[in-house]
Amino acid sequence: MVISQKAVSKVEGRLRRLAEVQPGPKARELATTLDKDPALVELVLEESASVIRAERGVLISETRAGWVCANAGIDSSNLPEGWVSLLPVDADASARQIRAEIGAASGESPAVLIADSFGRAWRLGQADVAIGCAGLTALSDWRGRDDRQGNELPATVIAGADVLASAADLAREKGSGVPVVIVSGVAELISHEDGPGAAELRRPAHDDLFR
Repeated sequence: MVISQKAVSKVEGRLRRLAEVQPGPKARELATTLDKDPALVELVLEESASVIRAERGVLISETRAGWVCANAGIDSSNLPEGWVSLLPVDADASARQIRAEIGAASGESPAVLIADSFGRAWRLGQADVAIGCAGLTALSDWRGRDDRQGNELPATVIAGADVLASAADLAREKGSGVPVVIVSGVAELISHEDGPGAAELRRPAHDDLFR
């Protein structure tokens, strides 16, 4: 089950009304520089462990959960005017809880993936990626295997959870209001245990050549 982050955030009460946010001095200063709403910038700072870039009208930060993204993943799409949604505090924990509740209610435990739209540093456009999952192998390490020509694969690590998130996004339009997509035919990625979740996908700062 691939579930929209927005649906999970709504259920978990991760919505904020910008009019009720009091921006601090740092938020006001950044907002002036970036031409952004000071209240939005204040929320970004509250949700971030650190600011990575703040220039050309773009605010990139590392969230407290460890994701590097624009505006700490905060957005206002599909919400009433003046409201924004924050990312789940721990999307892996959210996925595990949803999986457990489905199992308790039905006796079945499908893998659960929480997806959100992220920009990519080297490419234009956004694509859905996994920010939380349970019962799913997020990364498949193919290093050491041979390709069709018998050559060893030295660096191939497949982000299966991200691939599934993007594939599921093709089955719904952004404004459709469809919160869940069922994906089948990927039994090789499904596990009985919840597993480490989408946390596996985070690149450690010491391996990040751009920080």
